[in-house]
Amino acid sequence: MRAVVQRVSRARVTVDERPVSSIGPGLLVLLGVASSDTIAEADWLLDKVLDLRIFENESGKFDRSLRDVGGELMVVSQFTLLADTRRGRRPSFTDAAAPSAASLLYEHVVARASALGVRAATGEFGAHMAVELVNDGPVTVLLDSNSR
Repeated sequence: MRAVVQRVSRARVTVDERPVSSIGPGLLVLLGVASSDTIAEADWLLDKVLDLRIFENESGKFDRSLRDVGGELMVVSQFTLLADTRRGRRPSFTDAAAPSAASLLYEHVVARASALGVRAATGEFGAHMAVELVNDGPVTVLLDSNSR
C-alpha cells in the first residue's frame, strides 16, 4: 500500500464538474492499494497517517499530528501509485489490486478513520476525478507499507 500524504489548507474533489467532497485544513491522502495488501497494512498505514507529526508547533517545528491539530482527512483512491516504470516507457499496473479488492481496503481505511473520530472525506472510487488542493508548506510525504 502506498500513500502520498499532503498537508493542505483545503482540498476538494469533483466528478464531471459535480462537487463530491471537500475539506479544510488537514491531510489529503492519495492511496494506492497493491494486490498483496491486507487489512493489517491498511491499519498500519492509517495509524501512520493520523500520527505523522507534520504540523508545526508554536516554535515552528514539526511536532503535531492530524489528531493533535483536529484536522480533516481526505482519502482519494489512486491505483497509479502502484505503477512499475522500471522497463520501457509505459507504466505497468500489474501490482495494483483489482478494483473489487482495492475498494474494500479503501473503504476500510475511510471507515476506520471515521470510527477513530477523524472527519474523513473521500473521492469517488473508480471515477475520473478532478482533485484540487492547496498544499500547505508545501509538505508532502510518501508512505509505503512495504518499507516498514
